[in-house]
Amino acid sequence: MGTLGPVGASHIDVGERQRRLGVRHALATPARTVDDAARSVLALHGTDPASVYLSAWARIPGLTHADVDDALYESRTVVKHMAMRRTVWVVPTDLMPVVQSAASDLIAAAERRRLARDLQRCGVTDDPARWMRKAERAAVTALEQNGPSLGRELSDAVPMLRTKITSGPSVKAPEFGVITRVATILSASGQVTRGRAGGTWRQRQPRWVRMADWAPAAVADPPVPAVKARADLVRSWLRAFGPGTFDDIKWWTGWTVAFTRTALADVGAVEVSLDGDLTGYLLPDDIEPTPALDPWVALLPSLDPTTMAWKDRHWYLGAHRPRLFDPYGNAGPTIWCDGRVVGGWGQRPDGEVVLEFLEDVGSVARAAVEQQAAALTTWLDGDQVKPSFPTPLQRELSA
Repeated sequence: MGTLGPVGASHIDVGERQRRLGVRHALATPARTVDDAARSVLALHGTDPASVYLSAWARIPGLTHADVDDALYESRTVVKHMAMRRTVWVVPTDLMPVVQSAASDLIAAAERRRLARDLQRCGVTDDPARWMRKAERAAVTALEQNGPSLGRELSDAVPMLRTKITSGPSVKAPEFGVITRVATILSASGQVTRGRAGGTWRQRQPRWVRMADWAPAAVADPPVPAVKARADLVRSWLRAFGPGTFDDIKWWTGWTVAFTRTALADVGAVEVSLDGDLTGYLLPDDIEPTPALDPWVALLPSLDPTTMAWKDRHWYLGAHRPRLFDPYGNAGPTIWCDGRVVGGWGQRPDGEVVLEFLEDVGSVARAAVEQQAAALTTWLDGDQVKPSFPTPLQRELSA
């Protein structure tokens, strides 16, 4: 195992962090494909289906809806997957084996433990591990036989998945079908993924498909060893987001302190000082300064990976968190200018993109943002995107 470099080996100021963000996240220097856009931030957030399209639009000039559809559902250069922090991501297919072993397997194990407790508490079975193995095998077999299936279609095919459990021991606790919990386990364990939903590009209800059928390259046999996978994942994170603090990395990955410390040591991460008397980490070959950039602006959607990437966000968010995030830490749509958040955006009921600046950016930058808003209004063509986690400013602008 490697060792961490000394504090103070280099200082990375806020300006350098903001320049890195612009270049590496394909905001100051655009990406060419959806795969490139996802890779620039390691993976795109996929909790809101529309955010995948909007995050890609912000990074790829001339992007069409069909381009995103192709990457997701035809060429499958990216795959929807449950991974870090029990979140749905759109991951470059070749990175999937690393993400699976480094993060998703931990989530699948935790979800199995949680469901096992609930099955036993609700009197469904005295052997929840066996019950779950049987349910998982039956669900995967049904998908193999029937092809892409909605959750209700999967429940129709597998009677076990119609089992009802409650959310807690109280007699007033709500009752719900076990299908959602089993689907979460199947997704996190890499057995299934979300195929084409059908309907509009904003459709939230997925059709489940077997991962081995949908994207064979996403399944490693044998799996990547977990320790190596964690090192590979933190290396990719540092390349995209570094420098970051220990808490940033631990939060983003969802790892324990021990896992985070070991992964940083295994990649030979070096410690650097950051503004605010903080310590950050970089890869040892990645300490050179970023050249000056031309001015840039961007409209990023809710839950965009750039806005959500770090636990400590003051260096790019300033004092704007109360209006641009919900109470649980979910980001709404944001306006970016040269590596910092300067406001937010929303949509009127007719689909028009409207802006609110929270600080003065000057007339040139303001005009550039307004041009972006007009282009996005045209691209959306009347479709209104409603985030799953509304924020105060987004609510105001969408009224």
